[in-house]
Amino acid sequence: MARVAGLVMVTLLFFAVFLGGCLSLLSGGSSTTAGQATASAGASGGGPAVPLAWESLDQRAAARCPGLPWSVLAAIGRVESDSGRSTAPGVASGANAAGAEGPMQFEPATFARYATIGPGGADPASPYDMVDAVYSAATLLCADGGAQAATLATAIRDYNHSTTYVDTVLVLGRALAEDPTLEAVPAAALAFSAAQLGTPYRWGGTGDGGFDCSGLVQAAYAAAGVHLPRVAQDQFDVGPAVPDNETVVPGDLVFFGTSGQAVDHVGLYVGGGEMIDAPHTGADVREEAADWPNLVGATRPA
Repeated sequence: MARVAGLVMVTLLFFAVFLGGCLSLLSGGSSTTAGQATASAGASGGGPAVPLAWESLDQRAAARCPGLPWSVLAAIGRVESDSGRSTAPGVASGANAAGAEGPMQFEPATFARYATIGPGGADPASPYDMVDAVYSAATLLCADGGAQAATLATAIRDYNHSTTYVDTVLVLGRALAEDPTLEAVPAAALAFSAAQLGTPYRWGGTGDGGFDCSGLVQAAYAAAGVHLPRVAQDQFDVGPAVPDNETVVPGDLVFFGTSGQAVDHVGLYVGGGEMIDAPHTGADVREEAADWPNLVGATRPA
């Protein structure tokens, strides 16, 4: 059985089936908008979610502000410009429609206030230089409380006032912290799921007015370019399965039920023992512990 958060889940399961949950056994600083953020989060297609050179840069810049997670810097770069890989206006030159500049998408007045010349960066500091952009973002986040866990979300909100943006950065940051080698496909699925937090549960829902558990998973991976079947049992059956005794990683799907032939719920693993799921009628899409007692297995869509 696959492990969640490093704990081996026993094979024999004697727990009751979750009721009312998922359509499963039926046949059938920045000026980036929330929409731009979701699109950017999946822009690179295949390959790494964040290139190794960018991760190294994020780690060095975050070290200037002890307590600031490097993975949050990496997530912001991923959302803002696909870690500099985006060809959208304002990334390499000029500005986007909202006036933001560079791979970390600074408004000019904000960059002027927090401009930081990183080691090997441009002098004077430039929002288009990747080193200066990342170091300046770390300076801004640090000034806004990003080094403290209690105020990290507030610091991200000061960077961009969209709730969807904050949720997406936090989810991607948690995923990258657990798996720095995170690929772009699961990162895009996680970003889509994060953007749905707070959306109402709707039995049979695939996005128009709400989601059920498998509808959310199908839509998340569709946003990443991967087609999955509609219902949880079929999603589990199509796999590929996470090998026995291997720890799940961010982007994996975790399935619950009374057996591998009676799957009735699915969530998208985020990292840190958490998953995003649409749990049941009367609830919203949420992030919660992935330690439900009736785990039957995990898959790794590709």
